[in-house]
Amino acid sequence: MVRDNPNGPSAAPMTGGVAIARACAANGVTLMFGLPGAQTYPLFDALYGSDIELIVPRHEQTAAYMAMGYAKSTGRTGVFSVVPGPGALNAAAALCTAMGNCSAVVCLTGQVPSEYLGKGRGHLHELPDQRATLDSIIKDAARIDRLADTSRVVNEAFRTAQGGRPGPVAVEICWDTMAETVAAKIEPAAPRSSAPEPDPDALAAAARLLAGASRPMIMCGAGAQDAADAVLALARTMNAPVTAFRSGRGVVAEDHALAAPPVAARELWDEVDVLIGIGSRLEMPYMRWRDMMRYEPKPGGGPKLIRIDIDPEEMTRLVPDIGIVADAGTACRLLTDRLATMTRPDAGRLEEIARARKTADRLIDGIQPQTAYLKVMREILPRDSFLVPEVSQVGFASYTGAWPVLEPRTYVTEGYQGTLGFGFPTALGVKAAHPDRAVVSVTGDGGFMYAAQELATAAQYDIGLVTLVFNNGGYANVLRDQQQRFGGRVIGARFQNPDFVAFAESCGVAARRVSSPRALRGVLEAALASDKPVLIDVEVAPGSEVSPWPFIHMAHRPSLAQAN
Repeated sequence: MVRDNPNGPSAAPMTGGVAIARACAANGVTLMFGLPGAQTYPLFDALYGSDIELIVPRHEQTAAYMAMGYAKSTGRTGVFSVVPGPGALNAAAALCTAMGNCSAVVCLTGQVPSEYLGKGRGHLHELPDQRATLDSIIKDAARIDRLADTSRVVNEAFRTAQGGRPGPVAVEICWDTMAETVAAKIEPAAPRSSAPEPDPDALAAAARLLAGASRPMIMCGAGAQDAADAVLALARTMNAPVTAFRSGRGVVAEDHALAAPPVAARELWDEVDVLIGIGSRLEMPYMRWRDMMRYEPKPGGGPKLIRIDIDPEEMTRLVPDIGIVADAGTACRLLTDRLATMTRPDAGRLEEIARARKTADRLIDGIQPQTAYLKVMREILPRDSFLVPEVSQVGFASYTGAWPVLEPRTYVTEGYQGTLGFGFPTALGVKAAHPDRAVVSVTGDGGFMYAAQELATAAQYDIGLVTLVFNNGGYANVLRDQQQRFGGRVIGARFQNPDFVAFAESCGVAARRVSSPRALRGVLEAALASDKPVLIDVEVAPGSEVSPWPFIHMAHRPSLAQAN
């Protein structure tokens, strides 16, 4: 670690690998994920004996997912390193997922020797333009062309990853540049970019609109995760229900009187006259509750829309009636201050929200057996525990509110990418970031097999993740769709699984098998108490799971749709 110099940093001889490692340390990095290779040997050599802990999984994609899980669950920057070319491309699915769910991730990768850049000679791991390829799917991609620039480029990567809407950034460095030794300075971390100041006129217009509203609603996204107190204070000024779909859940605890999980929110939606979107793309009301195939640049009909978002481009992707470009917490506090003398809480709204939640609970209870399993888990797990729901039948059921999210950042999802296979490796990163808190991965057998080999990683590094594999012998969504929409012509939807218990045990991970929610209770309690990696194989009869999709795509109020 580089110690503070009261006279500022001074140049010292070091390899490019040492410079990168020290620049990361200056940015607060204490844990890194990655797989070493020829072009990144100097970086991994620099990590040897350093204060940065290294976890080496069995696949580059897992390294990126672990960094994403770290970032999403902590609000800090997750860092991983892989070789260029195939290594970076293996990580690309996780990088585009991190872009979709707004995770601050920094990818450190190599490049061909500097003399070969752009030559197309076919050097080891060469891509025609790796930087441009990555830049097309993530927030930014940079290159360290001179070792002396390492600290500046790395600092800017962290600043970009965290600034504004968080997202992934890649930094590449040529093979020879990383290996050379020159005098370099390690600068202090760059200050985070400041958020834009909210427009007072927009705040005033929003306050006037809300003061005249009778049925306002708030919808949160990932951009509201660090503004929980401010969001709740704003909601209380009007007794406005607060909802979210994926990344915004837990901003207001879903056992709070003002919380309206997705199905409850849809019960209230038809009467909403003003919607406040806070750090959210508003996918749920304007895509999933309407027509996923029809793009609306500006909502047609429905409530008036106020959007609070730090990203000004969001105001063009879905044009609101009033747009406030600002940090979520700042904008909510200023709006709350204005409303203090303009409106007062409507006590009747609490009764409406309670009725909607009661109706939603009754409807969701029909999603079986998924809801029963989720209820058992929620009863056992502490409020601050983390759930990482894979793209699976039980994961989709958790979207509806069947899993109440009780604290910010504790529900770690894949965002709009819907990336099959993200869950288990991402959960490993969440647990690595929070070794003293309960973390559970809930996955289907299909998604789990994308990274099943990482059970060996969990065992090697003693990552005490509890993984529930819901074993139904196929891709249940595909199977259901083929049976219901394609005349029962089933292709590629069923498969034969290994014995997950035996497989886990062969990797050094304890494993059990259950076939009912009742049986899960004791097994899950023992697994959590062990603080060791544990796999639980949950046997589910193929085709037996009730579809959660009627409660995700809700064009109509679900209680009325069910009645008809």
